[in-house]
Amino acid sequence: GVFAHLEMLEARASAAAVKQEETELQEEKLARLKARVQELRLQRDELRAKVDLQQNRQLGKEGAVSDLAQPSARAVLEWKIKSVKAMLQIFYLTGISGKLTKRGVCFCISTAYEGAYLDSYHLDLCTKPEVQILRHSIPTFIPLERIAKKYLQTDIRRFLSVLSDHLNAYVGRRYQAEQLQEHFSDQIEGTLQRNSLCNLLVFNYNVSSKSKTFPFNVRLLYGDLCCSLPTEVIVSSTPNAPASLAETAAAHSEVFRRVALHKAFHSFRGAERSVA
Repeated sequence: GVFAHLEMLEARASAAAVKQEETELQEEKLARLKARVQELRLQRDELRAKVDLQQNRQLGKEGAVSDLAQPSARAVLEWKIKSVKAMLQIFYLTGISGKLTKRGVCFCISTAYEGAYLDSYHLDLCTKPEVQILRHSIPTFIPLERIAKKYLQTDIRRFLSVLSDHLNAYVGRRYQAEQLQEHFSDQIEGTLQRNSLCNLLVFNYNVSSKSKTFPFNVRLLYGDLCCSLPTEVIVSSTPNAPASLAETAAAHSEVFRRVALHKAFHSFRGAERSVA
């Protein structure tokens, strides 16, 4: 019918508008991140230059016997401490802060989504004789052991970066599910099902067509654990739903792939009001 066709067109138009907005926001964010990366690289190079200069001065004071002479243990220790402090300063600018402890370093990873601060997680590392995790508050369903096995001994910066990506993606998925339940409970039929990692969401929501309401079943799978958008989306309607709703389901599926869950429902609600 005409209303079903209008609803389908509204959903497509809304999805295109949201996609355009998301693209512009992503481009702006990418530009800011590139500028920030360049700034951090400059700071890193300056810090490295200062550390090298101070190390050379220290070695000069102690009097190197020859160019082949090995630096003293004290000089090496001081250089390591300064390097760690420089690393902590750089991480602080990216949501990861830390402080030196008697046995190593204690890191705090702060997470956020859409500019809203969410949770903080702590990681206490021992650096002698090798880097080991002493204590942590990382959720059990985050693959900490796998990430540590891959990066902890060889590249601690990469280790913290990957761990931060996992945590931020997790809280982002959880935040979306909570926003959906809080603001769109009138459209959700039954209970939203999710696992601990929030990388699998299953729920039903109502769609109106020709003065009747039909439930859509949704299954969202987040195959990339470092991402807060689904990699697989399945939207299906009941067998007795009009054939025209298949196009609406396809349009909704595309929106779910590109837009945060609660924002997708904002666009659906706007489309329904326009048709009404």
